[in-house]
Amino acid sequence: QVQVVESGGGLVQAGGSLRLSCTASGIMFSINTMGWYRQAPGKQRELVAAITRGNSTNYADSVKGRFTISRDNAKNTVYLQMNSLRSEDTGVYYCAINKYGGWPYWGQGTQVTVSS
Repeated sequence: QVQVVESGGGLVQAGGSLRLSCTASGIMFSINTMGWYRQAPGKQRELVAAITRGNSTNYADSVKGRFTISRDNAKNTVYLQMNSLRSEDTGVYYCAINKYGGWPYWGQGTQVTVSS
């Protein structure tokens, strides 16, 4: 059974930083693309950042230069370092595992709130 668990969310002032972590189990972590999604109030869920098994990364335009995704395969963990946070970064952040071209495995989400 695949389990995905996020941690690291919280309340931060605008301009501050947070680091999210996501640990997966029950799956060959090292071969899968991992992604961070977020859902702001009243908006659709969007892909924020993704990292392939070869450590290629891509980012939403809104977070480029501010967020960094990385992975530690030995720990089955993916991270999202978020700097220069803005109020529009507020939302629930989800970690997801890509498999067979889709995203079938999700965590429960962690709340990030940026106060202005």
